[in-house]
Amino acid sequence: MSPFVVAHRAGNQLDHLRRAELLGVALVEADVRLYRGRLEVRHLKTVGPLPILWDRWTLAAPWRPRLELCDLLAATDDTTELMLDLKGPRRELAQRVASEIAPYLGRRPFTICSRWWRLLEPFADAPVRRVRSVGSRRQLRRLLGRAPATLLDGVSVHERLLDARVVSELKEVAKVVMTWPVNAPDRARELLRLGVDGLITDDAERIAPTAAEVAPT
Repeated sequence: MSPFVVAHRAGNQLDHLRRAELLGVALVEADVRLYRGRLEVRHLKTVGPLPILWDRWTLAAPWRPRLELCDLLAATDDTTELMLDLKGPRRELAQRVASEIAPYLGRRPFTICSRWWRLLEPFADAPVRRVRSVGSRRQLRRLLGRAPATLLDGVSVHERLLDARVVSELKEVAKVVMTWPVNAPDRARELLRLGVDGLITDDAERIAPTAAEVAPT
């Protein structure tokens, strides 16, 4: 498999989506949350019942316009593969996303990703790639400690958890191994040498040429 680049969070804003599509990355990632009955596309979290949005050192006003999944789907080119990262443990989120993307299946590729692996179950019969996200050593041990009956579609593992042994073991259980965040070309080259297939980056313009260096001609 040729190495590929995923534009991290680029689907959370339509102008970033456009830039990623013009760059020609393989996948555009977007975070999807279920909030007050709406499928909102954002990485920022709410403060309990309050409408304030935050993430680490970032705050956003409650009146800030919020992108919804239906709007993202309508704005995305049919040649663009969206990687929808389901945020939160509620099964209703997965069910609602499955219904929302149903009209596009068959004419547009999708990857569905989540750290709550059970949320991938509603997509079992859909023509999408299902990716288990792994952000901790505990999750990694859980993944590798239970060999699946068939190869997983894919895994997405935080780059700090990867070394040659781990990547080799991941390739025994998954068809595709992706990692995040990869924003430095030297680290990208190192991960590709380990055998990683997909680089999830906040700087696709910088990392895409690195992935192309090792792509078959």
